[in-house]
Amino acid sequence: MRLYNTLAGEAQEFTAADGNNVKMYVCGVTPYSATHVGHALSYVAFDVLRRYLEYLGFQVRHVQNFTDVDDKIIQRAQEEGISPEELTGRYIEDFFRCMDALNVQRAHVYPRATQEMDPIIETIGTLVDKGFAYPAGGDVYFRVTRSGNYGHLSHRTLEGMIPGARVEVDENKEHAMDFVLWKGSKPGEPAWDSPWGPGRPGWHIECSSMAMTYLGESIDIHGGGQDLIFPHHENEIAQSEASTGHRPFARYWVHNGLLQLDDDKMSKSTGNLVPVDEALQRHSPDSLRLYFLSSHYRSPLSYSEEGCQAMERSAERLRHALRQRSQISQESGESLESAPFQERFLAAMDDDLNTPRALAAMFDLAREINRTRDEGKNVAAAQDSLRHMGGVLGLTFRDSESSGGDHLEVKPFIELLLATRNELRKAKQYDLADQIREGLDQQGVILEDTPQGTQWELHPRG
Repeated sequence: MRLYNTLAGEAQEFTAADGNNVKMYVCGVTPYSATHVGHALSYVAFDVLRRYLEYLGFQVRHVQNFTDVDDKIIQRAQEEGISPEELTGRYIEDFFRCMDALNVQRAHVYPRATQEMDPIIETIGTLVDKGFAYPAGGDVYFRVTRSGNYGHLSHRTLEGMIPGARVEVDENKEHAMDFVLWKGSKPGEPAWDSPWGPGRPGWHIECSSMAMTYLGESIDIHGGGQDLIFPHHENEIAQSEASTGHRPFARYWVHNGLLQLDDDKMSKSTGNLVPVDEALQRHSPDSLRLYFLSSHYRSPLSYSEEGCQAMERSAERLRHALRQRSQISQESGESLESAPFQERFLAAMDDDLNTPRALAAMFDLAREINRTRDEGKNVAAAQDSLRHMGGVLGLTFRDSESSGGDHLEVKPFIELLLATRNELRKAKQYDLADQIREGLDQQGVILEDTPQGTQWELHPRG
């Protein structure tokens, strides 16, 4: 398997430092508003990475944090007149509910910054003692000039960097690019005691400390969105390697492309987002996963209702191929060979998780299952292969909950129309029979004429 490593700037063969044991850390959310589909894109991508590594035989230990103390959290809690703990608790529950609905496996550990203050303060103290950090005005800053390879991940030089919107500029800094490790407290803000006075950790140090606490000084995979490459992940490398003296902090840096809405990056700060709960009211979990996986994980993707509806139809084609329609396929001695499709699927996944190509192999197999089943071949083994491939991608092949209710409600009417259509066909009134079929198709009812009679399935229409 080859995996694109942002640090190297190329796809590299993946190996684990400790045999089959993979240490994977993925940057989590700052829980101050609803989980949105941009989050879902990222965590589905890393869920597939973990699933495929486990399929290959690796034992993955997956850690993902919650940044539950932050300027935005404090501001939102004050606006709502509640505590930061109550606010973050609400949105952490929302996150788990949304990820569970999307069949995203839970990480083994979900550390929260507010519960990890001792190791965070200890890491900062080590950096101060080693001369990599300095206290100033109640804050503590990291000296980027002491880091020999600062800028390596984002492929830029320190001299070429200009402080931007996400880089704090402060007169207490020795260098404009120095970043904060500890923030002195302000009135009305949550604070913890430290050797440098009461305050709270900076954003970057949280992840370094939590990753090293639960995975050790060096990890195999560090993941997150491409918007985290600089400064967040660049700063993580600098402070982690400086504190331990061990390189590399992470062997593979894996970053997903960002989800866009109306050609702009989906962002909580701008309100330009679609909550996962809202998306799941209109689309099944499988259709959303298929939509995300229809694009390579490193590519940007524009979110659209039309695209999700198209993937609902694609999801139904896969479900259709897995339904047993007759006993012929079980009794026939001739079987559909699925090995070529499996080989294509695995070759695609080995190529930096090329899920669009992997899905193409699955849809081709689904088409062959539908075709050869009607010819009387045994497709049971091929169906098992298709179901197994889907499992690697986290697909459940379940209908959306809404479609189940619709199915029961309309069943008597559909059966009546099918009986009428059958009578028209017996009377050779094919034009009228075709009109019924076309009308049902427009309403999302898929028909299949088999030797055992006409089978039908209700298609969720989004």
